[in-house]
Amino acid sequence: MSMQLLKMMAREGEVFTIDQVHEKTGIQKEILRVILSRMEKGGFLERIKRGTYLIIPLSSEKGRYTMHEFVLASHLIRPYAIGYWSALHHYGLTEQIPGTVFIQTTARSKKTLIEMLGITFRIIRLKEEKIFGLRKEWIDDAQVIITDKEKTIIDCLDKPQYAGGITLVAQALGTHQMTDTFDLNKMSRYAIDIGNSAVVRRLGYLADTVGLDVGHTLPRPKSHNYLLLDPTMPAVGRKNPAWRLVINTDVTDGEFA
Repeated sequence: MSMQLLKMMAREGEVFTIDQVHEKTGIQKEILRVILSRMEKGGFLERIKRGTYLIIPLSSEKGRYTMHEFVLASHLIRPYAIGYWSALHHYGLTEQIPGTVFIQTTARSKKTLIEMLGITFRIIRLKEEKIFGLRKEWIDDAQVIITDKEKTIIDCLDKPQYAGGITLVAQALGTHQMTDTFDLNKMSRYAIDIGNSAVVRRLGYLADTVGLDVGHTLPRPKSHNYLLLDPTMPAVGRKNPAWRLVINTDVTDGEFA
């Protein structure tokens, strides 16, 4: 029975749920859980999350086979979007390869770090108003949702800890000089829409630094308090009065053009 179930579900795709098997076979879920658990122990399946399984091809070893990490991420939580450093690298905006797949969601998750098939997934919960600027891309015959280039930059400025730091973001912005990578009007609008004054300040400063024609479209800070350019770094550095930032890292170390 186990192999018949496996062949039947494989015709539907690489990933299936226990509910789908129940609907197709009528077998009680309690019995299915036992069958699927045995198949998992036998190396035929990998459990992605409660009630959801990945079929392991017979030619692969359990724990070694994987679909594309973004496709796998799309099954871990809903709604979702691939973002931050993962999106930066996907678009070729950084050569630094992230050791983690970063996933945005509005849903609650018991786990924020998930290890599966040798891949680390980081789930970042955001308020619904911060989820915008999304697009769909085809990867390995599956559609995945990912933040667009402009939103990726804004998200990385919002939470630099998930982007490898501000220097990587500055380098990504610098690619625009050669390739017209970004829609600067859209980026400016996103910076305001995300509702974090630190994002506007960081974008304004980096735009001035790398020579992007964005700073004049952004509102200047009204508050007199100073924020950190890079909150992942020590709070020591000169002050930039134009954007009310403490410049606590040297973003000019990277090449912008």
